[in-house]
Amino acid sequence: MGADHTRPAPSAPPGVRRILVAVVVPLFVVTVIAALVLWPGDSGQTDGGTEPPRHHGTVTRVVTEPCPSTPEAPGGAAEGPCGTVTVRVEQGPDSGSQVETPVPAGPGAPSVAVGDEVVLVQLSDPAAPTASSYQIAEHQRGKPLLLVVALFAAAIVAFGRLRGLAALAGLGASFAILLAFVVPGIAAGGSPLLIAITGSALIMFVVLYLTHGITAQTSVAVLGTLGSLVLTGLLGTLAIAATHLTGYGSEEATTLSMYQRDVDLHGLLLAGIIIGSLGVLDDVTVTQAATVTELAHANPGLSRTQLYRAATRVGRAHIASTVNTIVLAYAGASLPLLLLLTADSRPVGQILTSEFLAQEIVRSAVATLGLVAAVPLTTGLAALVATAGRGPAADPARGAGPAPTPRPSADRDAALEALSAPRHGGPSTPAPARWPEAERSTDTVW
Repeated sequence: MGADHTRPAPSAPPGVRRILVAVVVPLFVVTVIAALVLWPGDSGQTDGGTEPPRHHGTVTRVVTEPCPSTPEAPGGAAEGPCGTVTVRVEQGPDSGSQVETPVPAGPGAPSVAVGDEVVLVQLSDPAAPTASSYQIAEHQRGKPLLLVVALFAAAIVAFGRLRGLAALAGLGASFAILLAFVVPGIAAGGSPLLIAITGSALIMFVVLYLTHGITAQTSVAVLGTLGSLVLTGLLGTLAIAATHLTGYGSEEATTLSMYQRDVDLHGLLLAGIIIGSLGVLDDVTVTQAATVTELAHANPGLSRTQLYRAATRVGRAHIASTVNTIVLAYAGASLPLLLLLTADSRPVGQILTSEFLAQEIVRSAVATLGLVAAVPLTTGLAALVATAGRGPAADPARGAGPAPTPRPSADRDAALEALSAPRHGGPSTPAPARWPEAERSTDTVW
């Protein structure tokens, strides 16, 4: 595997690094303490009944036959398919034996063929406890899923190299936090809002620093992400209260309320909005912080205001595409709900304001508002950090004195000039005299 030739981010002045450490470290400590306080103990008891045992098997024979006529069925014929499936049991007390099961039928029933690996449900007869029968529940998906995940990981590492490995490690850390802290904490009856914010902040710290390194640029992205997450939580709380959403807008939520009576579905809805926003938020904040850093070091003559305005234009383009991404992601996940629009006989206004669809509208709107707020917040912080070490004369926007290389032009021209300026280590064409190239550091640590 080749080396990662990504250019290291220039280091911030020592004073700026000390300020960032003084802000970020206490926030990280508070997040860890909150996670320890909210860490779930014993999970709440579920009322799921006794689940029948499940075993793996392989289909060896399939026999289909006409379904018998019944008076209740339309046209006198029962719903198919009908017949028997012979399966070789690979686990459990009947391992190695051949058993016959009915051909799976009904909505969502798997379609089986010879050689398919399936999951069998062992059913016992209360009148004869020693006898048991089997039914096919679903296909085994372990091997195909493993292949898909391996292909995904190989593509990430092949393209991203060391950065790709770090991204995979961050992804693993995200799932670990979700499965070890967020999900058990909510299942145990904890506050979904507090657990979601704490878990999201913990994921953010681990993933951003692990993937992008411990730099001032990453710290700016962390602060921008954390501020936007808090704002998203507040906006979500207000939106859910204003629209009187209960959290029972999906069949999964209703089913969950039957098994986990202590779960706050109202708070669970808000927690889902916060966690769902995190993945897109860190993309926006990292991009904005990197954009400001690159503009500042490509052309040190840009003032703080010019940096902010130029990077904000990049952020507007990013947000314009990201908003569409969010809406389409929610629409794809809720496609069965959207299809109900064509089958529901109610007026469109009533459908749009119903619980299940209003919930998706609130999700998309709140997540988008959090993203929009992330751009100016992160860009402003990054511009402060990028220009902090220049001194009063280096920033004409502050009026502290004339800049050594003034250029009375529009911000758009300044941004274009910055992006076209020569890079350190690139071609030997000298920079214009009015835009001196600053010496760069390749130190990646605070």
